[in-house]
Amino acid sequence: RYHQLERKFMNIDIIGAGIGGLTTAIALEQKGIKTRIFEQAEHIKEVGAGIILANNAMQVYEKLGLRKVIEENGNPISSMNITKSNLKPLSKIDLSYFEQKHNTKNIAIHRGKLQQILIDKLKSNKINLDHKLTSIVKNENGYDLNFENGNKIQSSTVLGADGLNSIVRQNIFPNNSIRNANQICWRGVTEYELPVKYRNELNEAWGKSERFGFVQIAENKVYWYALKSFKKNKSEFSINDLHQYFSSYNSIIKDIINSTKKEQVNTAEISDLKPTNTWFKGNVCLIGDSAHATTPNMGQGACQAIEDAYVFSECLNKYSITKTLSEYQKLRLPKAHQVVKTSWIVGKMAHLSNPILIGLRNQMLRLTPSSVNRKQNEQIFQLAKI
Repeated sequence: RYHQLERKFMNIDIIGAGIGGLTTAIALEQKGIKTRIFEQAEHIKEVGAGIILANNAMQVYEKLGLRKVIEENGNPISSMNITKSNLKPLSKIDLSYFEQKHNTKNIAIHRGKLQQILIDKLKSNKINLDHKLTSIVKNENGYDLNFENGNKIQSSTVLGADGLNSIVRQNIFPNNSIRNANQICWRGVTEYELPVKYRNELNEAWGKSERFGFVQIAENKVYWYALKSFKKNKSEFSINDLHQYFSSYNSIIKDIINSTKKEQVNTAEISDLKPTNTWFKGNVCLIGDSAHATTPNMGQGACQAIEDAYVFSECLNKYSITKTLSEYQKLRLPKAHQVVKTSWIVGKMAHLSNPILIGLRNQMLRLTPSSVNRKQNEQIFQLAKI
């Protein structure tokens, strides 16, 4: 059949060697499709942050033969809790039901460790480092990819896996808008021995206009994140005062902050991409954050990129490139947008400052039946049928 012949000679260029780009390359390689990866960084370096691979992402890695190695290098999480600042639970999501249903665990792992596992899994692909894309120019045979280092590459199909500030997206859809949540986020990894009861849980403590989350990613290694709302700009807050911002929180949280080297903490503003209804133009297509960057409030940012990789490769195994692009968008867009919208609302709820509203919110969290939480997660953890 024609599309199988087309596939044999196809070469797909992936811009960005993050979790989404690497997973896509692995998924395509396993279908016999060649890819080239271009990454703007000069070196792949470990970012000091963790990542939670929820059940949907781990189902994909199971299909790609990566579940075991990821489990061996990470830490299983069987419960996700929202708590008050003193770590008293408000809402608890038991993940063991989904572990049994899909036969996969939720794994917390160091982001750099995951990236290395993915790089090691790629057989034929060399990652072209120090290749920062500057423009994509249409020509009669496809596209010219122009890079800052002076290289110019001819390409027939381009996948933009280059994140929230995607150059690929700016080239094909210049009118997309990034929304700022007016929240600053600090992320860190520290050597710390958590009490046993917290070792297989994600806990996120909600206060007033702020929150703090922590999870074990390996033995005596804890990944944590802290967020605060700002009025005008993020310079209202400093990493040096972090221990003061959370001084009224449970002593475990204060210990985690104090045990972390300040210079290893990553500081960023929280923003997302305003949902958009088109992810491709011609043979240039967006995946992961470049298509649907979300705020991190549901732990689904990377997981949604991993699902993109799976759906795109499965479609390309079945259809021509033209049909693949439209099917991929049709299958992935509603769910990805649902995550973006829900996450945005959760972020606003978590950062309420009015004590009466905080009281109502906490009451609502406490009274939400576990069946409602389960139903929400049921939809998120279900992979598309292709």
